[in-house]
Amino acid sequence: MQSLYEWDFKGKKEGTLAEIVEHNIREFAAGLEDPTFIIDLVRGVIAHVPEIDKIIEKAAPQWPMDQIAMVDRNVLRLGLYELLFADRSEVPPKVAINEAIELAKSFGGDSSGKFVNGVLGTVYREIGEPGKEEQSTKKHGNEDTGNEDRGAVQE
Repeated sequence: MQSLYEWDFKGKKEGTLAEIVEHNIREFAAGLEDPTFIIDLVRGVIAHVPEIDKIIEKAAPQWPMDQIAMVDRNVLRLGLYELLFADRSEVPPKVAINEAIELAKSFGGDSSGKFVNGVLGTVYREIGEPGKEEQSTKKHGNEDTGNEDRGAVQE
């Protein structure tokens, strides 16, 4: 989040993000053995910023992007990336939402947590619970076994 915030603050200039991420890893995560997750996360967010920003505008139409606090805007970008584009086996949707809310509460203003919760909750409800159908099918034993009669109870 720190790197996205800095990149946004410095005018979203191309070519500056890698340097910002490197600096922040050295400064704030010096003991981290493998920064791959951080780098992949930031790259993923940046690759999807246009799409993510459109989603934010749609989910919070009363708040133009330039009027959303910079911390909140970047927490939303991060949360929406994890919710919509990241590997759900690494970060389940509800975890992504909860982490974003906690970031907003920690680094944003008094109402940041509620705002982020509202936007991410709206998007989550709109897309449905990702993977819910898969889990439901597995729980009921209706996995595709190659049998024609998929609804049959197996003994």
